[in-house]
Amino acid sequence: MANVFGVHSVGSSIVTFLRNTYPASSGGRPMPACDFELLSAGQLAADAEEGNRVTLFLYRIAVNEHRRQSARLREDGAGAGPLGLDLHYLMSAWGMTAQDEQVALTWALRQLHQHPVLDASSLTPDAGWDREEVIQIVPSELPTEDLMRIWDALTPSYRLSVSWVARLVRIDPDHDAALFRPVVAGRFAFGREAP
Repeated sequence: MANVFGVHSVGSSIVTFLRNTYPASSGGRPMPACDFELLSAGQLAADAEEGNRVTLFLYRIAVNEHRRQSARLREDGAGAGPLGLDLHYLMSAWGMTAQDEQVALTWALRQLHQHPVLDASSLTPDAGWDREEVIQIVPSELPTEDLMRIWDALTPSYRLSVSWVARLVRIDPDHDAALFRPVVAGRFAFGREAP
């Protein structure tokens, strides 16, 4: 489980993994120079930077449908269980040429296909991950209409994009809140009135 920095840690870790493993050549041919960036919606809308790069944009956070119902029962001393989240990313290629754009994105897709799991050793430490924590990165089919709606809402024109889901990101409950139980204002007892 992680603290509230867990969502940012996952995106940052994916970008760092891709940046650190991007090769200078593949199959005896040089790879195009490429940078990897995690962008916010504001950065994506204001961004007009040229160059070869692959960006990762978190466009949706959803409560995991399987973890939603598995909260612990409220007992004395037991608070809410961890919040399970699925992070929906849009990975987009920005290239100076079609080859640069397509080669860099294809390489990134292959990397995430071959290495679909981030464990605690590959996640940034600022989120305080547990040692046995594992985040799966799986491809997600985003309907063309939904993809176009995302790009229509953003300032830059459409870029070649693929969607991914990072699951299951478990966020720890606030333990300080569990220390303070609700106050009982009064207690009532029923019985017979003395004669």
